[in-house]
Amino acid sequence: MDSLTGALGDVRGKRVLVRSDLNVPLDHGRITDDGRIRASVPTIRTLAEAGARVVVTAHLGRPKGEPDPAYSLAPVAARLGELLGADVAFAADTVGPSASDTVAGLEDGQVAVLENVRFNPGETSKEDEIRTAFASELAKLADAFVSDGFGVVHRKQASVYDIALQLPSTMGALVATEIDVLRRLTHEPARPYVVVLGGSKVSDKLGVIDNLMGQADRLLIGGGMVFTFLAAQGHEVGTSLLEEDQLDTCRSYLARAEETGVEIVLPTDIVVDTAFPSGDREPRPQVVAVDAIPADSLGLDIGPTSAAAFAEAVRSARTVFWNGPMGVFESDAFAAGTRAVAEALTQVDGLSVVGGGDSAAAVRTLGFEESAFGHISTGGGASLEYLEGKELPGIAVLER
Repeated sequence: MDSLTGALGDVRGKRVLVRSDLNVPLDHGRITDDGRIRASVPTIRTLAEAGARVVVTAHLGRPKGEPDPAYSLAPVAARLGELLGADVAFAADTVGPSASDTVAGLEDGQVAVLENVRFNPGETSKEDEIRTAFASELAKLADAFVSDGFGVVHRKQASVYDIALQLPSTMGALVATEIDVLRRLTHEPARPYVVVLGGSKVSDKLGVIDNLMGQADRLLIGGGMVFTFLAAQGHEVGTSLLEEDQLDTCRSYLARAEETGVEIVLPTDIVVDTAFPSGDREPRPQVVAVDAIPADSLGLDIGPTSAAAFAEAVRSARTVFWNGPMGVFESDAFAAGTRAVAEALTQVDGLSVVGGGDSAAAVRTLGFEESAFGHISTGGGASLEYLEGKELPGIAVLER
């Protein structure tokens, strides 16, 4: 934390704009998972305790460049205040009169949250000039900038990239920690190095699979994406999620793994049902071998034998990166595979990283203590792009 205030000098009395990631799930205005808010607190608190006038900007959801009450940050600002144990002012706009008045009213050590930055079309514009103009309006509200929203550093957006070109800038503690962990995953990781990938689509993970094929010792594949791999091996997958346009890609990965000695581990059994979980019917899970998936059924979790094998592979590793659930963990009937992997990660003698997104949501939904894991990322997409070897614009601009 000293490095944060050290990079900006004495921040007492300065207006410091913090780009946080407060993109939390809401259910009719109620926050259902405040993990990202809690992760943002340390940097905000450090600046406030150093006497800065902290101005937080963030997005929520995907509004279409105009105000939408469904995506207001008002409930997030209220929750942030509870976590800080202090009043947090809320501006009803981002760069308008409410923002100007709210920031002007701050005293040393106080915190304000601006309304959803994506209510402004300039935030996500593809045109450099439009983003720059919007960033200039944001810059008028601050004397310095701290990038602490790791979940957006892979985006070239006004409040992430362009603002850092206009104000003295540094990364916050959350972003610094995320980058440090990812570097440990990509630079001489302790071995065995196991990567667990799940989620719905192979196409979402092509780049990371391609890059990690040359780094990891084992790739464990579960979730909806596994059925394209199983189909590539010639198995019937029933009505399971299948990306037919990726069959050849999966075959090439399997062939490469065999040639290079990287082990791709696929499930040997699957939990299936004839319908996706819904409130209209009781689940009827059935465990079948991967070569015996009924034509009228779809896979919704890895089976118990596979879950045990995946867990053992994870426990025996010294470095583990996990991104993507093994099944539809929101339903108890199809959560066992995800639970087994999560529990095994808590037992790793080494670095265990939960790669954000649905994986982070799963460990909280399933009741695991966050402190049991080496690191839980706040940015699934940013983590994956880093592991693909891509440059993250929001980091590159700080290191220029």
